Amino acid sequence: MNEVEPACPAPAKGGGGVTLAHGAGGRLTHRLVEEVFLRRFPDPALLEAHDGAVLSCGVERVAFTTDSFVVRPLFFPGGDIGTLAVCGTANDLAMCGAEPLFLSCAVILEEGFPLAELDRVAASLARAAGAAGLRLVTGDTKVVERGKGDGVYVTTSGLGRVAAPRPVRPAEVRPGDAIVLSGDVGRHAAAILSVREGLAFDTRVRSDCACVWPQVRGLLDAGVTPRCLRDLTRGGLATALNEVAQAAKVGLRVDEDAVPVEREVAAAAELFGLDPLYMACEGRFAAFVPPEQAQAARDALARLAPGQAPAVIGEARAAQPGEVRLRGRLGVERMLDMLSGEQLPRIC
Repeated sequence: MNEVEPACPAPAKGGGGVTLAHGAGGRLTHRLVEEVFLRRFPDPALLEAHDGAVLSCGVERVAFTTDSFVVRPLFFPGGDIGTLAVCGTANDLAMCGAEPLFLSCAVILEEGFPLAELDRVAASLARAAGAAGLRLVTGDTKVVERGKGDGVYVTTSGLGRVAAPRPVRPAEVRPGDAIVLSGDVGRHAAAILSVREGLAFDTRVRSDCACVWPQVRGLLDAGVTPRCLRDLTRGGLATALNEVAQAAKVGLRVDEDAVPVEREVAAAAELFGLDPLYMACEGRFAAFVPPEQAQAARDALARLAPGQAPAVIGEARAAQPGEVRLRGRLGVERMLDMLSGEQLPRIC
């Protein structure tokens, strides 16, 4: 069994080149985006640092997002790069309170990539899009020389119609709001890790890769008015919470015991010295809701996705704005920081 070697973070400022840690979704990713891209593209929609942009088109409000996928291996328990590309983009739209409608798809292929495997990816794209109610309406294909790529990379963009009656974005979070988790965390990262390292558990760890729009729609139908929704992809729950705390300028407190982690995921994390709170999900999200709606939100999620163990895990507060605190089993609080460096490269 190969050892997992974490990538060392790059120097904080200036010089050097891009590292794997710049793509981990954590502190270095945010620094790269801010220092290279945001200063050159200071559009208000981009500066909101949300999972997508909400734009006005006449009387309609639409959400628009884009994402690239370089996961290795291409096929894993619970999904593959095709399923991931559709669900990842659909979920970014859902985090804006929008119903996913239209999808574009661009693929970069390496010379020699087996056509049979490409057909499997295309079939997965089609199945996932159909299940999510998405129409794939435009796309592009490029091929690079043998050895210049790694099989196939996929980029998808999505367009959706905003269904939420109020803005759903990090800046809307207020002190006192409850944090409701849609289900157990870390499954996707554990599934990828189990394949890469040849791990065997009592039951096979499967990725949680899925479209979460039905759950978001269910929250809205139940009368829940989420202030913010955040999916828990690169950097996991901990990084997503830090992103919201910093954007909303509030403090967040989370109860460690309240965060559900499946036994096999915890075992994989312990084996490789990883923290499940930083392990990626591809079918889970955190909802920030008014405190009086917390139980209704949890109950709605439990009805919509049985077996996922939704839970109220914490709250927003005025103290320590921009910080996330984890309250442990003995009641002692510690800082839960954003991911620094790279735990598992090419997780999505």
